[in-house]
Amino acid sequence: MTIDKEALGYGGSEKAPYAANPWASRGRLFPEGGSLTRSEFQRDRDRIVHATAFRRLKHKTQVFISPDGDHFRTRLTHTIEVAQIARALARALKLDEDLAEGVALVHDFGHTPFGHTGEDALDEVLKPYGGFDHNAQSLRIVTKLERRYADFDGLNLTWETLEGLVKHNGPLLTPEGEGTRGPVPQPIRDYCQLNDLELASFASLEAQVAAIADDIAYNTHDIDDGLRAGYLNFAMLEEVPFLAGLMKEVRDRYPHLEPSRFTHELMRRQITRMVEDVIGCAQQNLSEIRPRSCADVRAAGRVIATFSPAMAETDRLIKKLLFAHIYRHPEIMRIRAGAAQIVGDLFQAYMDKPSLMRSHYWVQHMEGLSQPARARHVGDYLAGMTDSYAVRAHAELFDRTPDLR
Repeated sequence: MTIDKEALGYGGSEKAPYAANPWASRGRLFPEGGSLTRSEFQRDRDRIVHATAFRRLKHKTQVFISPDGDHFRTRLTHTIEVAQIARALARALKLDEDLAEGVALVHDFGHTPFGHTGEDALDEVLKPYGGFDHNAQSLRIVTKLERRYADFDGLNLTWETLEGLVKHNGPLLTPEGEGTRGPVPQPIRDYCQLNDLELASFASLEAQVAAIADDIAYNTHDIDDGLRAGYLNFAMLEEVPFLAGLMKEVRDRYPHLEPSRFTHELMRRQITRMVEDVIGCAQQNLSEIRPRSCADVRAAGRVIATFSPAMAETDRLIKKLLFAHIYRHPEIMRIRAGAAQIVGDLFQAYMDKPSLMRSHYWVQHMEGLSQPARARHVGDYLAGMTDSYAVRAHAELFDRTPDLR
């Protein structure tokens, strides 16, 4: 994909007319005075970084459980990498970097312990009560569960950041009101009764670059971590022509490079080519759509920040490689089964005896709640746990806790 270098932004240039404008934000659910030193989107980003949920990401799994080693990605390091890529894309496209970074930093707040395994397990036990969706949980955290401010629950983020959090992967409703990916989770529907996030439209371009940055980050670092863990080797990467070409490029330039440096040279090229592809594709889409405002981006009817068809095929092949050799590896599946047991056991224990949730602020009020309301609070408590906390909590309540190493 060709890039128009003359159209690139480098951080100091004027924003594009279709960029989100922090000085024209739709505001916050609870009105607040402005800041003398920061834009509204900068304030959002800072609130996200200072949130308890952000710190918990340090001890939540990305792919490999933390005891596997200190150098594997956690949910926090993944989030930081996503934010870095999102800012680079936003800068190149002359968007609001702070909004793109804020959406990237908050997008995984709702993830459970043990990665997608924990989410699947929690969704299973919560199915009778509406299920579990990590995106909806992120919204619950920033609008209800964080308890830091005197005047409101949550973080009271701007409409634009909340819209980006909920819709960064695209609209949740069709124009006719049907769910685009099944029913809209109840927490999102409930919040939209208070503050309509316009679920049938696309999100800002800042949210779109945060979403594609997520794909670029985990496609790259899961290969890196897979090589480190021994689930992947360089021969396996030859299955993807794009990666085979990058490896040839590195070997031709550095014929005697040690494996660790070879891996890094491969990863940095992968990120660069994917970022450049998105920039070129977005520029082409923008030239076709010609949006004159952020509202035009939302009404465009398609994603603007996306891969070219060739890179989309590469993305598909990389995900296929990762599923075959890592995500469905027998050892990973063994660990997944143990993690799912921990989540399921804890859910039942807390449903039977809520007082076991010693640090949950709702515990004194749960005895009189209906089963669905109780289940949702137990889900909140479990989703907020780190990997290590969940393992300790299980060991305190049960004679045998699965070995996740």
